[in-house]
Formats: sequence, C-alpha cells, structure tokens
Amino acid sequence: MKLDPFYPIFDSAGWLERMLPLGVKLVQLRIKDKSEVETGREIARAKRLCEAAACVLVVNDYWHLAIEEGCDFVHLGQEDLDGADLAAIRKAGMRLGVSSHDEAELERALATQPDYVALGPVYPTILKALHWGPQGLDRVTEWKRRIGTIPLVGIGGISLERAPGVFEAGADIVAAVTDITLNADPEARLKAWIAATRSRAAG
Repeated sequence: MKLDPFYPIFDSAGWLERMLPLGVKLVQLRIKDKSEVETGREIARAKRLCEAAACVLVVNDYWHLAIEEGCDFVHLGQEDLDGADLAAIRKAGMRLGVSSHDEAELERALATQPDYVALGPVYPTILKALHWGPQGLDRVTEWKRRIGTIPLVGIGGISLERAPGVFEAGADIVAAVTDITLNADPEARLKAWIAATRSRAAG
C-alpha cells in the first residue's frame, strides 16, 4: 500500500476530528503527557475517526495500546525501540515506522525491516529539544540512496514553502506539525498542503 506523501502529525483526536474531513489520508497521533487510560481513549477515538475517513492512522510510541485497540501502524523513535516488543508488533500485523538521526540509528532502523524510515530534523525545529542539529537536504538525498525502495519521511521544521525542496532531495513523504497547528488558520494551511501534494499522491 502506497502511503500518502503528506503526513501531518497531531497531539489529540480533537485535531483529527477537525482535519480529517478536509482530505487527510495519512496521519500520526503523537500524544505526550497524558495518562495511559487517557491515551488509550484518544487512540480508540482516533482509530474510529480514521476508519470513517479512510485515513491511515499511525500511533506514535504506544505500541501496546495500539495493539489493544486494533490499530495497524505504529511509529517508534530510537528510545521507544529500547522497550518495544517488535515480535509482538509484527505478530499483530502492524506496520512500523522508525525515526533516525545518524548512521547508527539508520542501521538500527533498517534492522527492524520498517515500512518507512523518518529522518530529522531536516530544518531547525521548535517542537522538541534534540541532540542533533538540522540534517539538511544533502542528508535526505543520502538517506534515500541508502534505503532504496523503503519510503523516506522528512520531518522537522518543514513548512509548505520548504516542502518542494525536501521532496526534490529524495523524500517520499513530508511530515508537518507546527506549520499547521501554530498557523492562524490551521484548516486553510492544511488545505494548501493537500493541494500542493495531491499530484504526488496520484503519481
């Protein structure tokens, strides 16, 4: 199954309820600082919303809750891999996306036989403190050459204006977070993203 090239990331099912009707076909739910019970409820609600919208839902980190809720895609950061039961994830039939920031992490990501590899931050990001500086477009090109047919997700500091360069550098998918959620008109910004990437989705 080919993944949509536009990959917005939101921190609540409420955001999904606002944005999915606009045409999102691939989305990540990345919840932080909530209890496990609350997170489970958010995942369940997000799954229902995505099923109704024919949208692929990727659950960040909480692989065990994703399995319990019957989700079919999980994203793991390098730290998440430390405690993840990859055998259980695969046994549940879930697809897997993995973050990478340097050579060692790329090798570790590839060893999991991922359904996509994410590279970031491509540009400076305000989303969270990271040990790594901006990777830049040359690294995007290098990573794509290294991983071949595995989809490459560019993430970190990517705006609608920067997205074409990230695609041209080799990314198959571009993730957007604050470019949408911090915009004065998130719905209009998301619509602009969809319009700009829909031709790639059809290609």
